[in-house]
Amino acid sequence: MAKYRIAWLPGDGIGVEVLEAAKIVLDRISLDAEYLHGDIGWDFWCREGDAFPARTIELLRNVDAAMFGAITSKPAKAAEAELAPELKGKGLSYRSPIVRMRQLFDLYICLRPCKAYPGNPLNYKEGLDLVVFRENTEDLYAGVEFSPVPEALATALASLSKPFGAFKDLAPGECAISCKINTRKGSERIVRAAFDFARKFGRKKVTLVHKANVVRASDGLFLETARQVAKDYPEIATDEANIDAMTMWLLKNPFNYDVLVAPNLYGDIVSDLCAQMVGGLGFGCSGNIGDKLAVFEPTHGSAPKHAGLYKANPIATILAAKMMLDWLGETAKATALEQATAAVIAEGNVRTYDMGGSSTTLEMAQAIAAKL
Repeated sequence: MAKYRIAWLPGDGIGVEVLEAAKIVLDRISLDAEYLHGDIGWDFWCREGDAFPARTIELLRNVDAAMFGAITSKPAKAAEAELAPELKGKGLSYRSPIVRMRQLFDLYICLRPCKAYPGNPLNYKEGLDLVVFRENTEDLYAGVEFSPVPEALATALASLSKPFGAFKDLAPGECAISCKINTRKGSERIVRAAFDFARKFGRKKVTLVHKANVVRASDGLFLETARQVAKDYPEIATDEANIDAMTMWLLKNPFNYDVLVAPNLYGDIVSDLCAQMVGGLGFGCSGNIGDKLAVFEPTHGSAPKHAGLYKANPIATILAAKMMLDWLGETAKATALEQATAAVIAEGNVRTYDMGGSSTTLEMAQAIAAKL
């Protein structure tokens, strides 16, 4: 019996190809694992009306970790149009499987390390090593949205909020509302996770990213809670930055930053910026981590136009596999995998199209496997 049970969720588009590449290096490193396929993605939405079927949810209840490729997502009307004819008009509503997964399994930490590996021609600056902690279950991604806006909700908001008066006379279909929900518990645990990481790995500073000067209620609660948590880590420097200023200062003075922590939307924004500074989404790995389950993925999308061409850079997915090895406690294997990846990048003999080369997805994986 294998030591680990790993859910294998390729999804669609290039997700299938980059997970195939990750499997090459995991097999080479001889991880004692059973890989269990899970159905997820656009095809299952179109055929079944559910991009995250119940059978896959049940699979995730019985594994140690999961590797996730990528999935196609489209706006509500486009999603409805692509349903099988017998499913149309039944009130089905598409929702991102990865967002559902994060909330269903309480994967409240989105961990995104962004490291500039030497020799990568896409590095913004050499030596960058940033880590982003993004709250993963609430904020504007909570999924509490209304369009059209029910009359009862509009009436309630008009009585509770003077600013809403500017919108109260709009017809229901002329207004949409998305709720930004930050909780004290959610804010506390993501900030504590960031500080615990900084303490464990000798990081010097944690930056609190917010917009509390304008979004006073929800971001105000996040910032107030974060400041309280920071007091428990006196040896670690703390600073604060508005999300808009953060994007400017990261480009101007990236070495002033170390660990960043933010609510969901801002964390999404700033982690993509950090990923671009170390090579782009072909190098952007991510872990969705809870107390009992973790799901690892590249941060790029499914890139349907590239599907089947095996040209996508698999390094983000391979580094996500490295994160999974760390999560499982296989630190020696994780270190070996990262060193092999860094060696291939430094040598520069094998490069995918985004790096200015012509190597395929699987050629990159095979080169990294050969270094193990």
